[in-house]
Amino acid sequence: MLVDSPPEQRAETAPAPPTRRAVRVLGLFVSVALLLLVALASIAIGAKSLPLGDVWHGLFHDTGTYADIVVGDRVSRTVLGLLAGAALGLSGAVLQALTRNPLADPGLLGINAGASAAVVTAITYFGVTSLSGYVWFAFAGAAVVGALVWFLGGSRGATPVRLALAGTAISAALYGYLQAVMIMDDAALSKMRFWTVGSLASATGSTITQVAPFLAVGTVVSLLLARPLNAVAMGDDTARALGANLNRTRALAMLSATVLCGAATAACGPIVFVGLMVPHVVRSFTGPDLRWILPYATVLSPVLLLGADVLGRLIARPAELQVGIVTAVIGGPVFIFLVRRRRKAQL
Repeated sequence: MLVDSPPEQRAETAPAPPTRRAVRVLGLFVSVALLLLVALASIAIGAKSLPLGDVWHGLFHDTGTYADIVVGDRVSRTVLGLLAGAALGLSGAVLQALTRNPLADPGLLGINAGASAAVVTAITYFGVTSLSGYVWFAFAGAAVVGALVWFLGGSRGATPVRLALAGTAISAALYGYLQAVMIMDDAALSKMRFWTVGSLASATGSTITQVAPFLAVGTVVSLLLARPLNAVAMGDDTARALGANLNRTRALAMLSATVLCGAATAACGPIVFVGLMVPHVVRSFTGPDLRWILPYATVLSPVLLLGADVLGRLIARPAELQVGIVTAVIGGPVFIFLVRRRRKAQL
């Protein structure tokens, strides 16, 4: 079982008053409704906006018309945005709890760097040219780096500081390798330039099928870790006194974050700020209890990602601006504003 012994359960935050709990539940339903609206906008809005009647026809009465084909393509793009956004937000929340650092994101532990290095290796030395090929190399790269960070971070004696230092060192080395290879290989540079920006434009049913099982497993494991991570977030000594299994919880948290971020990065490229900003914002109104942070981050992160994707299609018509650029441009100022203007909840 992922949930530790009964004594650990006392490490959770005190139960919220009924009124506050009701507000949180209501807020979660409102977040789901907002996600549905953004998903509908993602299907309807593009280089050519479609009326709702055409969207409805393409979703439920597909007859192969041009509008139906466009709707089908946008549905794949929207589904990938939903899955990748949820994975990035959830992995960011887990890593912030694991490292007890509210500014942590998947890049902190080298997962993005591992995926990127694997993709450039596949292009340069193995002649991989398709997105379906990138997916497996990127996922393998993220998994190998995740395991290496865990090993260098002390394995059974891993601590937040050791994990962060190991991830930073590996990221620096891998990005150096990445730049060296791309400078020496113009073809790799040309292909990697698009992938490293981060985009949903290449979404296909095949890509979704390949990454969906990994995202499902990572999501389930992460959500089940909410209670153990509540104990770990209180500090090692306190968690041990309450009966928490630190090594098992950290290993599973590291595994789930690697699987989630690795699969999302493999499918879309490294997209920044989603895994950093959304859990941080969620924590400001839910408090430190991961039983609420994780579900909220799972729902609201796709809202940010799909909203940024729609905005990128609107401001660059008839072309589009990749979603990774939009999240970076918007996320930086917004995050700074939130940090300065709002009282931050502590981890």
